[in-house]
Amino acid sequence: MTSSNYSPSSMSFFLSTIVLLLFSISNFASLTPELCHPDQRDVLLELKTEFKIRKPGEFYGRDGYPMNVTSYSKTESWGNSSTDCCNWDGVTCDIKSGKVIGLDLSCSCLYGPFQPNSSLFRLKHLTTLNLAYNNFTLSPIPAKFNNLILLQTLNLSESSLKGHIPKEILQLTNLVSLDLFVSTPNSYYSPPQSLLLSIENPSLFLRLIARNLRNLRALDMSSVNISSEIPQEFSYMPSLRSLHLMSCYLVGEFPSSVFLIPNLQSIILDFNPNLRGKLPVFLRNNSLQVLRIYNSSFSGIIPESIGNLKHLVSLTLSLSNFSGRIPSSLGQLSNLSSLDLSGNHFTGEVPSSIGNLKQLISFDVDSNQLTGNFPSALLNLTKLRNIDLGFNQFTGSLPPNIGQLSKLESLSADGNSFTGAVPSSLYQISSLTDISLEDNQLSDLVGFQNISLLSNLRYLFLGSNSFKVSSPVDLNVFSSLKQLAALSLSGIPLSTSNITSDSDFSSNFEYLYLSGCNITEFPEFIRNLRNLYTLDISRNSIKGQVPDWLWSLQELHSLDLSHNFLSGFDGSLKAVPGSKIRTLDLRSNAFQGKIFIPYTSINYFLASSNNFSGEIPLSLCGGQFSPTIIIDLSNNNFHGSIPRCLGNNISSLEDLNLRNNSLSGSIPDMFMHAYELRSLDVSHNRLEGKLPLSLTSCSALEVLNVERNKINDTFPFQLSSLQKLQVLVLRSNKFHGMLYQSDGAWFGFPHLKIIDVSQNDFRGTLPSDYFLSWTAISSNEDKDTQAHYIGDSHGYMYYTSLVLMNKGVSMEMERILTVYTAIDFSGNRIYGQVPESIGLLKELHVLNLSRNAFTGHIPPSLANVTALESLDLSQNKLSGEIPPKLGDLSSLAWINVSHNQLQGSIPQGTQFQRQNCSSYEGNPGLYGPSLKDICGEPTPPEPELPVSSEEEAEEESLSWKAAGLSFAPGVVFGFTIGYVVFSYKQEWFTKTFGRNKKRSTR
Repeated sequence: MTSSNYSPSSMSFFLSTIVLLLFSISNFASLTPELCHPDQRDVLLELKTEFKIRKPGEFYGRDGYPMNVTSYSKTESWGNSSTDCCNWDGVTCDIKSGKVIGLDLSCSCLYGPFQPNSSLFRLKHLTTLNLAYNNFTLSPIPAKFNNLILLQTLNLSESSLKGHIPKEILQLTNLVSLDLFVSTPNSYYSPPQSLLLSIENPSLFLRLIARNLRNLRALDMSSVNISSEIPQEFSYMPSLRSLHLMSCYLVGEFPSSVFLIPNLQSIILDFNPNLRGKLPVFLRNNSLQVLRIYNSSFSGIIPESIGNLKHLVSLTLSLSNFSGRIPSSLGQLSNLSSLDLSGNHFTGEVPSSIGNLKQLISFDVDSNQLTGNFPSALLNLTKLRNIDLGFNQFTGSLPPNIGQLSKLESLSADGNSFTGAVPSSLYQISSLTDISLEDNQLSDLVGFQNISLLSNLRYLFLGSNSFKVSSPVDLNVFSSLKQLAALSLSGIPLSTSNITSDSDFSSNFEYLYLSGCNITEFPEFIRNLRNLYTLDISRNSIKGQVPDWLWSLQELHSLDLSHNFLSGFDGSLKAVPGSKIRTLDLRSNAFQGKIFIPYTSINYFLASSNNFSGEIPLSLCGGQFSPTIIIDLSNNNFHGSIPRCLGNNISSLEDLNLRNNSLSGSIPDMFMHAYELRSLDVSHNRLEGKLPLSLTSCSALEVLNVERNKINDTFPFQLSSLQKLQVLVLRSNKFHGMLYQSDGAWFGFPHLKIIDVSQNDFRGTLPSDYFLSWTAISSNEDKDTQAHYIGDSHGYMYYTSLVLMNKGVSMEMERILTVYTAIDFSGNRIYGQVPESIGLLKELHVLNLSRNAFTGHIPPSLANVTALESLDLSQNKLSGEIPPKLGDLSSLAWINVSHNQLQGSIPQGTQFQRQNCSSYEGNPGLYGPSLKDICGEPTPPEPELPVSSEEEAEEESLSWKAAGLSFAPGVVFGFTIGYVVFSYKQEWFTKTFGRNKKRSTR
């Protein structure tokens, strides 16, 4: 065995050497000077005292969604453990001079106003300053930033600053990056201008940015209130690589040459709806990686030269006015991972070259007018996670091999005309979280039980299709999908028989749409869906009582029980503590007795077409903190007066419909603050008195209907101030007096399109220029070929209905087309000549002047009313000939000139010869071959008898029956007519709208 090489003496020497070395190092370290200058340290410690420390609220990223920001106080440790400020958190010093050149206090919980004389501005060697994600309590940006003349990077984003951006910042000519971004939750709406940073004299300020900051590479002024055009000088910023101007209220034409800055890599112009512009011809020397234009007024085509953007990773041209075909050159963008062209006017097919985009992860062409089959080229893109083809005009079947997209997470193809089966291979994509195939013509659900394999599925929308199932779909199949939050099966027959008390549905359920599913009993499993936010079980065959447990669902905000056979409510009729219901739809059931209002702060309350009785409950007058927006109690048996307390919270009310009840008394003068009211319908009641003067405050009013009451008043000329009024119905009351003011002035509603003052006691003559200012009927300024209805813009899509005389019968329009026009002065005591200015109303569709005392000739100018569809001049004292030019009106489908004193030949137009003989009777002087063909030999008319109010009501009832007997079921053009489908062709509608499909923008 070998002895050790280490003796005790050598070990002692080794230990002594180590101790000496450590002592030397310690002495050397103590002799090394601190890098931080005392004056710099003092400034930083003073800066520390200028702000409080407070944890901030939630921050939002540039996509509008909450950010996972970790904030902690960097300044709290300053001076505690080290006197060398260069070692403090967030501080960077120059290694040679020891001066502070960098300060990063982002996410530092700083709270309090930014002092105009802050010690910060004494750190004159700063080149980098980051104060993002703090809360400076809406204080202004100090002007003394120009003291920091060496600054290259300045980040003040998301720090609660307000007021004008000081022009002194433009003196920082060394700036390479300037970030003033302020986010908004979800980014769908710009924040209020009063809470934004803004620019004084923005035109000059923007030009100075371009001229002074020549080194600028990154500029982010998102959510700064610029409210100006972007100057052409921005094109001359050669160093610019990133330009982000989201939600800046930009206007005017964006200079397209900015897109051609050679070094520009990212440009974002989202949420500037008034910003116009076009894409340029892109050059090959382009560096663009991100191009985003969302919610703008950009228009024109995508140029073929888009293929030159070889570095492009993300392209968003969405919710704007782009049009034309999608260029095939997009297939040359080999690095593209995200493509969003949704919400435009693109037409044609998706080019097959899209299949070359092997890096593509997201493809969105929602809400265009694209045609053709499902773009099969997408099946080559194995990295795809999102496909959105919704609301186009795609046809054919969904590809059976779609299952090969193994990474797909979201598939949306709703609002098209796809047919055939839901591909069974879809159920093999385990990554799927969202499937939306609603509003198509899909018919086959073979293999649907395999939906239970999609364990990650969160959203499933299959409603509004044409599914044919041999037996009802077992709703219990969804109980195994524990992530499921939204389910729409509307229109699919369902079975709930296999659902037991042991069935464990997802606790994540928030949205459940089971409309028209042949459900006959109230689904009991719903009582366990504690997070349910929206429930729609309308249009089923559910009878009996609404269970009282329904109101205990604490998260339930929207409930639709309409179009069932429900007759009552279990439990008490008192408001339920803790209920959060904001929307309640009880329409078209069999409810009787007093009405139930579960929550005093309901926003949308619809209970029409039931048998509710009693007085309108005062609890409907709304809660203190929740605005009431829609109240519809029409077609019930309510009596008593209209509660005056409805005026307490009327400032938010948009629609009030009390039609067809037994309400009495006068209309309360409660509209002083009804600034949002768009429709008021109190027709078919027993109301008396005068129209309330406060109606003049309803500046948003579009529809006013007081038909068939006992209102005793003169014509409401005072409503001429309502610049948005489109429909005015005073029919069947006790209105009296003249239809024009004594000074000859017309009441001047610029947007009035429908006026019905029939069956009143108006009298007097109409001056020849009476129709001179009826601008909304004289010309059609809306050239949009889409069908639009009054109420389209309503959040709940609530539509006002209306009954009018058209073509001799009463018809109900369940929705009022914005292009529909009608004038009905019938059943009054108006005399004199029909005003010649009637010929100015070129867009008039229905004219009814019957049962008055008009004299003179039919004005020849009527031949200029080229849109006229229905003309009733019967039971007057008109004389002379029927103007021959009326025979040229190709849209005129129904004519009645009976019981006048007309003479001469009937015009030779085909439409005149198609009328019934009754349209001409009572005019002994009319003659012509066509009249003989229609009527044979004329017979003298029977004398006209006065019509009593009872006979008048009976006449209206008979007119409804006539509608049912005279018109066979056929095509509906845009509106439903009293639940009776008319077979005649609405030529004006067909010409205007053609066969355009519904388009929705989401």
